[in-house]
Amino acid sequence: MSADAADAADAAANRDAIREAFTRQAAAFAANPTVSDPRRVARLVAAVGAPPGARVLEVATGPGYVALGFGAAGCEVVGVDLTAAPLAIAEGMRRERGLPNVSFREADAERLPFDGGTFDAAVCRLAFHHFAAPGRVLDEMVRVCRPGGTVAVEDLVVSEHPQRAAYQNRFEHLRDPSHTRAFTLSGLLAAFTAAGIEAEGVQTWELVQVVERWLANAQTPPDAAAEVRRLIAADGAEDRSGARPFRRDPDGWCFRHRNAIVVGRTLPPG
Repeated sequence: MSADAADAADAAANRDAIREAFTRQAAAFAANPTVSDPRRVARLVAAVGAPPGARVLEVATGPGYVALGFGAAGCEVVGVDLTAAPLAIAEGMRRERGLPNVSFREADAERLPFDGGTFDAAVCRLAFHHFAAPGRVLDEMVRVCRPGGTVAVEDLVVSEHPQRAAYQNRFEHLRDPSHTRAFTLSGLLAAFTAAGIEAEGVQTWELVQVVERWLANAQTPPDAAAEVRRLIAADGAEDRSGARPFRRDPDGWCFRHRNAIVVGRTLPPG
């Protein structure tokens, strides 16, 4: 098999894994407070700063909270996702909230079905660690934005030290096989530069994850969940990833997810 054919096969397998995971997890993912928290949605909307009437694309919209947040702020919004199940949840909430300026459609983030320069801003939250080719997705976000438009990515980030990053990515992938690789913060900034985006704002923070709740949300199979628990316990004893696991009552093992928002501006042609 040629290298190109192998890459295509890997990309197809990744898309299948994402569809399987987020069809199965759709309701639990939509109910997850990490995803639905209106304060977190408002933080991303404020970081982008799109004015009323701006054309905004949300890539990998899932249950649509971010798209609906931009819609409530008066923007004209399209949310796209690879998987139908979360889009159905998003559309139901759109109707409940009465937002005719928001629409949802099924689409592949690596092949966005829009002309160049269609949007004033393109955003993506909590999805880059699922993409097989995140650079290609970022290129597509830039392509569909006008010159001088805004691109924003919010996602978890891992340690700048490769072995420590690999340790966290290992237990993340065991928990959810659709997880490919989380960026380091410097790696995410470098990806922005490579895509022709001038980074203009960075926010970082930590979110405490309760391991048993986090595993339940992903419906991790028992054998994989047992291995995740083992890795996190070892991490808690030996500080292997930088996620700094700890125990607390009554939750048991917890760890810290490091998160970042990077916002930038697309450069003019040439």
